[in-house]
Amino acid sequence: MIKTVLLDLDGTLADTAPDLAHALNRTLEAFGCSPLPYERIRPVVSHGGVALIRLGFGLGPGEPGYDERRAHLLEVYRANLTRGTRPFPGMPELLDWLEAGGRHWGVVTNKPAWLTEPLLDQLGLLARAAVVVSGDTVSKNKPHPAPLLHACEQTGSLPGQCLYVGDAERDIQAGRAAGMHTLVALFGYLDATDDPAAWQADGLINTPGDIMEFIRKGEDSEAFVQ
Repeated sequence: MIKTVLLDLDGTLADTAPDLAHALNRTLEAFGCSPLPYERIRPVVSHGGVALIRLGFGLGPGEPGYDERRAHLLEVYRANLTRGTRPFPGMPELLDWLEAGGRHWGVVTNKPAWLTEPLLDQLGLLARAAVVVSGDTVSKNKPHPAPLLHACEQTGSLPGQCLYVGDAERDIQAGRAAGMHTLVALFGYLDATDDPAAWQADGLINTPGDIMEFIRKGEDSEAFVQ
């Protein structure tokens, strides 16, 4: 039985791409560059600020100008965390269903706590989550299983009683390494080059409602077929 459902944040629980795209484009403009189309930015969002600066400026950590641009992006983003960010359609109903059934739900993200917690609070979800593990909560980040195992401990669940849902390969790698059930959120920020069928998750889902179906079928001891 699944006792705890853990969710990645960007691209799984919430559609954060509009605000991260806004932050990148304002940063591009601040440094004399033209903004990028939203469609180019969206697939990169799950990979964080490093990937956004690389996309916008072709710069990586340690290169001249990188730190200044990344700091500017994060400042703009912090001031606009929920300008356009909302839970994905169907996610509020999923969270209500989990709570009504006595299950825990929580968030495990590589996003730092100083962004994660205000964002969830502004969405009215921080107080409802049984656990929130940010990128700086433990010493390792996904794809290492440590953040997920920490979430298990905090909720009193065994790894085999947990389901982790994410939209990036590192999410599935972390969940599998932790001994959890895993699902790929196809509604998230997958790139055209991604091959989620090769990630060896327990299922591929198109909507948050599919998570309910996976749990129900698991309780009936039926195999989930996607």
